Amino acid sequence: MQTNRRALVKLTGVALAGLAFRGLALGTDASKAPRPLRILILGGTGFIGPHQVRYALSRGHTITVFNRGRREQDWPGPVEELLGDRDTGYLKSLRGRNWDVCIDNPTMLPFWVRDAGLALHDKVKQYLFISTVSAYAENKTVGADETAPLAKYTGQDAMAETQETLRAHMAELYGPLKAVSERAAQKYFAGKATIVRPGLIAGPGDESDRFTYWPARLSRGGEVLAPGDGSDPIQLIDVRDLAEWTIRLAESRTLGVFNATGPAQPMTMRDMLATIASSLQVSPTITWASTQFLEGQHIEAWSDMPVWVPAEGDSAGFAKRSIERALKAGLKFRPLATTSVDTLAWFRQQPDARQAKLRAGLIPDRENAALMAWKSSSHAATG
Repeated sequence: MQTNRRALVKLTGVALAGLAFRGLALGTDASKAPRPLRILILGGTGFIGPHQVRYALSRGHTITVFNRGRREQDWPGPVEELLGDRDTGYLKSLRGRNWDVCIDNPTMLPFWVRDAGLALHDKVKQYLFISTVSAYAENKTVGADETAPLAKYTGQDAMAETQETLRAHMAELYGPLKAVSERAAQKYFAGKATIVRPGLIAGPGDESDRFTYWPARLSRGGEVLAPGDGSDPIQLIDVRDLAEWTIRLAESRTLGVFNATGPAQPMTMRDMLATIASSLQVSPTITWASTQFLEGQHIEAWSDMPVWVPAEGDSAGFAKRSIERALKAGLKFRPLATTSVDTLAWFRQQPDARQAKLRAGLIPDRENAALMAWKSSSHAATG
C-alpha cells in the first residue's frame, strides 16, 4: 500500500484544526441544555470523563470531578476538583454535598459503588453507572438485549475484591464484578439508577489502542493482515458519542439499563477497514486470513486482531447486541470516518515512544511472518 502523504498530512491538519478543546471535538449538539445541572463525575480525568466535562460545560452545567488528583487537565471552564481515594474509602470531600446527578465512570469494584452509595444515596437525584457488555453471562445469542442474563460471580466476597486481585485475574473477574457492581448500584440508588453498558470504546484519548491500531496500521502502508473473510460484524462507539449521550441522559433524567455501542446500522470488518482507508485517503492492500489459520499462528481475536471477534459458536452474538433501547433514548453516532481521522490525529500528537509501541495489534515482524506463512499455506489457495 502506498500512502498519499500529501493528502494525509492535509487531512490530519484539517482534523487538528477542527478539534475543539485540545483535540476533543464536541458533537453536533453543543447548544445550551434546557436547565443547568450540578453534575458530579467520579473519575473525570480518565478516557470518558474529559469528554463528558467539556460537553457538559458547553451545555451550561456546573461540574465537580472527584479523583486522586494524579492527572492534570486544562479545562475550558470552571471545574471544581475534589480529592479522594475510593480504594481506601477516603470519600470525605463528598460528604455534606448535594448534586443533581452523579456519573460513575471508572468503577470496577463493587465496594466502590457501595461506598459511593453510602455517601451519596440521598445527596443525588440520579446515579449514572458506566458498566460494560462484558457483564453479560454469554455472547452466543444474536440480538440479545438488556434483559439477557448477567455473569455470575462465584468468589467468596465480591465486596472484598481489590484492584490487585482484578489485575491478576482480569479475564475471569472483570465482567462478573461489573455485574455485581450493577446490582449494588440498583440497591444503593434504588429508583435513581441509570446503567450504561458500552461495547468497545474508540476515539481520541484511548490508551488501549484497540481501535487506534487500524488507522495507524493502514496509514503506515504495506500489505495489511486482516482477520476472517471480512464478513464478521463489528460494534464500537466513539467515546465522544458515549460521553455526550450520558450528559443528555442526565438532562432528561432517563433511568434504566442500556446497551451503548454502535453503529446504528450493522457494519462488517470489511466495511470498517474500507471506511478507515477512505477517510485517510489511502488504498490498502488487505490480505484476509481465515480464523483457523490465525488460531494456528496464535494470533488472537480482540487483542492481536483488535475490534474483531469471529461471529461463530460462543461468540456469534458478541458484535450483534441489540441497541434499540439506546437508540430510542437518543444515542447518536458521528460517522466512523470522523472517528478514524480524529483518532489518528490524536495518536500522532503523542510522544514518539508512545507511537512506536501500540498496545494492541501485531508488531510489524509478527505480521510479516504471518503474511508469509499464509501465502505459503494451503489456506491461501483455498481461502
